[in-house]
Amino acid sequence: MKHTLIRIGSICLVASALGAAGCATADSDDGSPDDTALDLSERALSSNEHTAFNFFVSKGLTQKQAAGVVGNLIQESNVIPTAVQFGGGPGRGIAQWSVGGRWDKSSGDNVKAYASQHGESMTALNTQLNFIWFELTTFSGYGLAQLRAATTVSAAVTAFQDKYEICGTCDSSKRLQYANQVLAEFGSGAATGASCFSNTLGREMPENSCVQSRSDSLWYQCSNGSWVDRWTDPDACNGVFPL
Repeated sequence: MKHTLIRIGSICLVASALGAAGCATADSDDGSPDDTALDLSERALSSNEHTAFNFFVSKGLTQKQAAGVVGNLIQESNVIPTAVQFGGGPGRGIAQWSVGGRWDKSSGDNVKAYASQHGESMTALNTQLNFIWFELTTFSGYGLAQLRAATTVSAAVTAFQDKYEICGTCDSSKRLQYANQVLAEFGSGAATGASCFSNTLGREMPENSCVQSRSDSLWYQCSNGSWVDRWTDPDACNGVFPL
């Protein structure tokens, strides 16, 4: 069956309701503290996250390395190119580059100048993905060597977190959790009919099980290893678990 995946693991839901241009749940690159994401129980991955994973694999990173990068970007912004740091902080875009720094001012190294040079929008996903690759391949301090040396998802998460994001309070466990989810869903080993872990119930749930999330009281269905909106072209539930 074909599902349309929706965002549920982000305060972007609040920002969207208010008509905000973008949102973010994470730290900027200036070492300021994280504005951490809501710890939601069931989370569906987005097409932006899939696009980002495929982008970094196409550049020669292994799937584990690409998942490590995308896990970081999910924590930073939910991979939303119009993201603005929650609370009005300086972070912008999918990697939460800082206003006054790598977003628009750093000499020879900012999103605004890069987009202008290439005739692209600085808030386009493809522009920002290419800018990340530009920074990684141009400036050795951003950790491409360490990223390419990573043989585990955890090592890839740490390399990108420490060298590229240069975050303050990084919340590594969430970055790793997201990275593992990305690899499970988008990697070559992703299984059809895979189970989904429910934080609401504290256990793995089988394909097509339907769980009411404790975080927002909405219903989600397990589909090929990830949670999707229960009401988007659903299959029959093989089990129903209300709060």
